[in-house]
Amino acid sequence: MESEQLYNRGYCRNSYNSIASASSDEELLDGAGIVMDFHTTEDDNLLDGDATSPGSNYVMSNGGGVASSSTHLLDFLEEPIPGVGTYDDFHTIDWVREKCKDRERHRKVIKRKSRHGEFTKSLYDAWSGWLVVTLTGLASGALAGLIDIAADWMNDIKEGVCLSAMWFNHEQCCWTSNETTWAELILGQAEGPGSYIMNYFMYIYWALSFAFLAVCLVKVFAPYACGSGIPEIKTILSGFIIRGYLGKWTLMIKTITLVLAVASGLSLGKEGPLVHVACCCGNIFSYLFPKYSKNEAKKREVLSAASAAGVSVAFGAPIGGVLFSLEEVSYYFPLKTLWRSFFAALVAAFVLRSINPFGNSRLVLFYVEYHTPWYLFELLPFILLGVFGGLWGAFFIRANIAWCRRRKSTRFGKYPVLEVILVAAITAVVAFPNPYTRQNTSELIKELFTDCGPLESSQLCQYRSQMNGSKAFSDNPNHPAGPGVYAAIWQLCLALIFKIIMTIFTFGLKVPSGLFIPSMAIGAIAGRIVGIAVEQLAYYHHDWFLFKEWCEVGADCITPGLYAMVGAAACLGGVTRMTVSLVVIVFELTGGLEYIVPLMAAVMTSKWVGDAFGREGIYESHIRLNGYPFLDAKEEFTHTTLAREVMRPRRSDPPLAVLTQDDLTVEELQSVINETSYNGFPVIVSKESQRLVGFALRRDITIAIENARRKQEGILLNSRVYFTQHAPTLPADSPRPLKLRSILDMSPFTVTDHTPMEIVVDIFRKLGLRQCLVTHNGNVLGIITKKNILEHLEELKHHTPPLVTSPAPPPSTHNTSPHTLPLRLRPSV
Repeated sequence: MESEQLYNRGYCRNSYNSIASASSDEELLDGAGIVMDFHTTEDDNLLDGDATSPGSNYVMSNGGGVASSSTHLLDFLEEPIPGVGTYDDFHTIDWVREKCKDRERHRKVIKRKSRHGEFTKSLYDAWSGWLVVTLTGLASGALAGLIDIAADWMNDIKEGVCLSAMWFNHEQCCWTSNETTWAELILGQAEGPGSYIMNYFMYIYWALSFAFLAVCLVKVFAPYACGSGIPEIKTILSGFIIRGYLGKWTLMIKTITLVLAVASGLSLGKEGPLVHVACCCGNIFSYLFPKYSKNEAKKREVLSAASAAGVSVAFGAPIGGVLFSLEEVSYYFPLKTLWRSFFAALVAAFVLRSINPFGNSRLVLFYVEYHTPWYLFELLPFILLGVFGGLWGAFFIRANIAWCRRRKSTRFGKYPVLEVILVAAITAVVAFPNPYTRQNTSELIKELFTDCGPLESSQLCQYRSQMNGSKAFSDNPNHPAGPGVYAAIWQLCLALIFKIIMTIFTFGLKVPSGLFIPSMAIGAIAGRIVGIAVEQLAYYHHDWFLFKEWCEVGADCITPGLYAMVGAAACLGGVTRMTVSLVVIVFELTGGLEYIVPLMAAVMTSKWVGDAFGREGIYESHIRLNGYPFLDAKEEFTHTTLAREVMRPRRSDPPLAVLTQDDLTVEELQSVINETSYNGFPVIVSKESQRLVGFALRRDITIAIENARRKQEGILLNSRVYFTQHAPTLPADSPRPLKLRSILDMSPFTVTDHTPMEIVVDIFRKLGLRQCLVTHNGNVLGIITKKNILEHLEELKHHTPPLVTSPAPPPSTHNTSPHTLPLRLRPSV
């Protein structure tokens, strides 16, 4: 089974020795180290079940987040069985069960308050949600400010140091006047070929050192700290359990290695991983409050708010963060979560603004002020940038997924440290000669966004003045481009090719790696080139019908920086397929509220073009690559299959094991558990009547038997087990019976065998079910799990007709043990 295999391979909590000795890609968490097998025929080998191999001993999990069973499933007259209802790693939670458990907890709080007047506890319970999101926002803002400051400082170390104040970065040291390069420190000279070679060597040395330290820390201490984290966050918010992925070790190592990875100069960003960092904070603080620590569904409301806080501090966009959580990552987003996400984003943005990591007294990262409006004819180049963004997104997703899949299947993937070092070396060697690839990617985007003015010394603003024909920095950017501008365009073209290639091979390395900033850089480079081209076209051909109405000779007309902003949004939209949240993030990021319409046009065009080649964004593609049990709400199910065609068992499968409500003994019940590996068992009336009574989880049965043997006297192997309200009539010499009604789900979710799969898929998505039973006239026919849904969707994507179970005669009890009934699909009556 998947969880057992991962356990045996060292993926248990607090087991760092096995991780340290790991050398393969799989052992270092490719995705989460989980690959779902869509070709298995066993209905029990589930990622969303508590599956153990036949005959294996049951292992109880004592990790954080252990929850009690839903009280609507327990007998109120009996003491709840401890440990019932918990989840192992790499399984899916039961949303319905968790919601029922929270409602019962709330009823107890109200009853306790009314009876005993415990207003303090009830007030603490009511405000615990706001407290946990406040702490999450505070921690997220503080860590983001620390990461921003440290990453800028370490990135500038590659080119030199500030001798007057070592803790100053490039900008704070007034680099142009206090320049102290490594060549000047080591060789004592600042100019000449030897100085250039020494600076080149030191740049590569620091880049490789940072990359090597980052990948080693991830490999040894926290394999879950690698990657962007957003695909895993999306899967966790959908109900998947990956214990340790949001733990304190992951938080600490990801914070440190994120600084190192960004400073190494790799084509990655820190914005995506900041969402993971914020979710780690939310998960850790949720354990301070029993309301969230004991309920996985409620905990995911905190994680949704934490995702909003992560985007808020990543871009300085609190409203965009809330919309990002709603549109992109959250699976369940009630109105209360919307308010708390808004508050968490507000607190995080306030803390980040107080720290002021950018030193510009602004919250936004790329604040711009454009002095000219956009004109209607510019929608054409904006839409063309949207087409480019969609094409780039489709190409990047296919190329990156192909490389990640090849990494899994080749020997090269077994050496992640070597891969990171190799990619970092190639990046540093190629990046240093070009000033636009040498500098920090965020600084490059800021330079491309900036409008030319009299104080701008960028090479992109070296236009020829109309007064004397010499190079000058003029208030009016609509002048003939000088040699500096043309040289910058060639360098930007080379930088565009470099960024496209290296981003494909960088995203997915075993270091923290975000995709937002590299994608925005690619779009900003392309947009700036297009903007300069349109600007020069308008200058030299101002009498064209497109320009003559708006572009007068000597007047401002085209703003190349605006094209860079639109191109950045288009490329990011092509990769992630975000729409509303992306537009809000970009205009909050730049302060360009007036340019929402161009952004909307480019982002929508980018999504349409990208969807023409595949509807999945990069995060959904990585989720599918890693085999996570994730049902995408954006994906439409248009096929006409029925529930009986998807349910298990099929004709070639082992029979479905069921339990009778009062005919089993403890020994027979244990035999069912040891001989099968099903997640749970339908409980029926009797061997003669297959009418459904309820559903009992495998884990709950095992824990209940162990607790009964430990706490109750007279429980023997031949003790009768019953799930009814009253004990069956037994002989006088019979041992004490074992009542398990408290763990029986009396209202399991069921569908009929003729229910269309379109409805079944929608039910699984909206209710977050782990499994549902298939019945016919009240009799159990089979079961459909989330994995069966994913198998069916995978078959349909590959145009493989699903296996249709043909009608079979009624089940026979011949050669069948008294506790197992082979149930097959029966002819319709």
